[in-house]
Amino acid sequence: MRRKVFIYSILGGTLILSIACNLASSPAASITALPQATTANTAAPPSTGTDTNAVAQSESTATLEPLVATVLASHHIATPVDISAGGTINYDVDSSVTAGENRAPYGDSYNINLFERPFTQTVMNYLPELDILTFRLTQDTDWVYVSISMTGGDMNDPIGVNYGVELDTDHDGFGDVLVWATPPYTTTWLAETVQVYKDTNHDTGGASAEKSDAVFQGNGYDSIIFDRGQGSDTDLAWVRLDPLVASAVQFAFKRSLAGNAFMWGVWADAGIRDPSKFNYNDRFTEADAGSPIKNKPGYPIKAIYQVDNTCWIAQGFKPTGDEPHLCPSLQPQPTHQPKGGPTPVSCVPWWACLRIRIPSPTPIPPPK
Repeated sequence: MRRKVFIYSILGGTLILSIACNLASSPAASITALPQATTANTAAPPSTGTDTNAVAQSESTATLEPLVATVLASHHIATPVDISAGGTINYDVDSSVTAGENRAPYGDSYNINLFERPFTQTVMNYLPELDILTFRLTQDTDWVYVSISMTGGDMNDPIGVNYGVELDTDHDGFGDVLVWATPPYTTTWLAETVQVYKDTNHDTGGASAEKSDAVFQGNGYDSIIFDRGQGSDTDLAWVRLDPLVASAVQFAFKRSLAGNAFMWGVWADAGIRDPSKFNYNDRFTEADAGSPIKNKPGYPIKAIYQVDNTCWIAQGFKPTGDEPHLCPSLQPQPTHQPKGGPTPVSCVPWWACLRIRIPSPTPIPPPK
């Protein structure tokens, strides 16, 4: 029995440390620190030392999966429900149709901070886990749910993809709130892999929300109001892999975060991955940013790379049509639909996503 306890101690500590290592890197050197949580908790947030000791003392633990799940969920009061993707389907550009030509078909507009760049820097290898296909939103009395479907790929690719939902709560074209998730992604709702950023000085769009102001020296999203399960509301935001749709991620956040009328769009970012540098088109000139469109002088992509985002949807109000970043009323149909089926095998059981993953070499085609 002592040997079994020792083994669980090592495995449990390794998994928790793995989570910590995945979450430790954050570009928040200039971001305001999070105040201590004030929501009543029955247990302290997980930490490597405390939770490893708890594992060692738990001789009745039968399997590792419920052990880790308990550690991660122990301090939460409210959790999102198990809900399927719902709401109006909004479409983004599908770059898989021209991926073989190492280019995006269209849909990239540097001047308005709209990027269609699910490609590696300079070489332009296609990354389907970065290519947003559809995005949709639904709500219940407590939660807002946002679902993002990609053209394919592994959401836990070792390159490390951050997925996000950006909210404009006053419809002026400047992002106000960013719900930002980091790997590992699992089919279980987790708050411990989510941060919520806020812009306190109205500069996420630079000096103007409708054009590039490069090179702008602002601080973008400068405050963290929720940090991986810690904050004044420890249940504010969550993320998971969609258990019913392959290559899709779902967010859930409290309705109080967005209000009743807001604009929203989504992100997939494995390049810059820095909320303090929003908007990216204000940080780099067009020449430095490059372009994914072959007939443009800036081709290929350079400083702004491995990123895809969308136009913004009006929620809870009727737009005038003049709102910056507003999606057009007529959107193209996708070339293919999101694939149904279970989540990728690498995430069953869900804690398998926490293991250290070594990328396989990817052949790079010779330049054309």
